[in-house]
Amino acid sequence: MSLQPSHSDKFDTFYRVLALATCCAFGLIANVGVSRAQHYPTKSIRLIVPYAPGGSTDALARLIGQRLSDKLAQPIIVDNRTGANGNIGTEIVAKAQPDGYTLLMAFDATMVINPSAYGKLPFDPIRDFAPITKVAALPLILVAHPSFPANDTKELIAYAKQKPGVNYSSSGHASTPHLAMLMFEQRTGTRFTHIAYKGGGQAVIDVLAGQVPLLATAIPTVQAHMKAGKLKGIALTSAKRHAAVPDVGTFAEAGLTGFDVSAWYGLLAPARTPKPIVTQLHNEVVRILATPEIKERFLTTIGGDPVGNTPEHFAADIKADIARWSKIVKESGLKIE
Repeated sequence: MSLQPSHSDKFDTFYRVLALATCCAFGLIANVGVSRAQHYPTKSIRLIVPYAPGGSTDALARLIGQRLSDKLAQPIIVDNRTGANGNIGTEIVAKAQPDGYTLLMAFDATMVINPSAYGKLPFDPIRDFAPITKVAALPLILVAHPSFPANDTKELIAYAKQKPGVNYSSSGHASTPHLAMLMFEQRTGTRFTHIAYKGGGQAVIDVLAGQVPLLATAIPTVQAHMKAGKLKGIALTSAKRHAAVPDVGTFAEAGLTGFDVSAWYGLLAPARTPKPIVTQLHNEVVRILATPEIKERFLTTIGGDPVGNTPEHFAADIKADIARWSKIVKESGLKIE
């Protein structure tokens, strides 16, 4: 009897060795990834803000970035990369190395409205990012010049139906305030004329001067003017009233059931960032958001509330918001070339 291995046995041995080598290779790669995550971070982290310095996204990034830097014992460098309604800075993060050293402080309009408003984006908000946590949510407010006839939601609807095409302004085309007003039009059968500004500063100046009767914006932008009696609050877009302006009612209170629009800010990393790094960042940011100091600063800085949900919940929120705004955009015919 021959003791030489058969041709079949040789192939079996070859494939067993190949399979073992492949497993070892994948194991080494996985171990390298785990090792890197265990030693993260070892250098400075770049936090991309896709909007200009001085705005609410920038202020929030610097506030959280400083606290996170203290926790991680590494510098957090805020890098403002503006342009194209936030698309330029967001694309940079989408294409960055997924190693935890490039992060994004996102504003919701770029992530969940732009996918429907633009014909084509250089990034996919679901595929190209690893959500870490929603950092803050803030209700929007519709304010008016004191001379404007309507004082609340019901009076506004009645006035708009008598005089269709009333002007209102916002901080930009396809911004969250703009979409909230489009939703309001669709829910009430009214029609307004949108005047888009590049940023909120000039929009506030013009409504104070009475050149534009209405402005949809964030609470801190107009809170001081409301206290001084230079502007009046018509309604909030959130489901509940807000402590910063307790006397202003909501659209929902006036009978628009389920009307709940809050803009949000969130922290994201590039897709395929190792899960231990995402978890570490999530845990640290959530601890920061839970401090009384941050809650107070949020109220005074952006007029919003800290959130700190899980990466999974944040990812689900992004998907749900994309679906919601795509319907509003489609029905309105809104497009940005």
